[in-house]
Amino acid sequence: MAARIVNCLQTILELEPLLQRIDSGSMLLPEFKVLKSFLNEMDGIELDEEDVARIETATERFLQELKTPSAMARSGETKNQTLQ
Repeated sequence: MAARIVNCLQTILELEPLLQRIDSGSMLLPEFKVLKSFLNEMDGIELDEEDVARIETATERFLQELKTPSAMARSGETKNQTLQ
């Protein structure tokens, strides 16, 4: 189960450069420190299957929310875009 959580966290953390290019993404950047810290502490955290499933679902929703702004960022339309 820990590998699944690590995968979710790493997937989100890989988006940091993209979020730096999206106006409203900068609001999320301070949370990346928390995620990085949590990732470093994963060995000592016990989660049950329900918790892991919730984290995976939340990660998927987050990625879906970023789909349009990230496409705009890649095409150069980065400023003045907000996350829905």
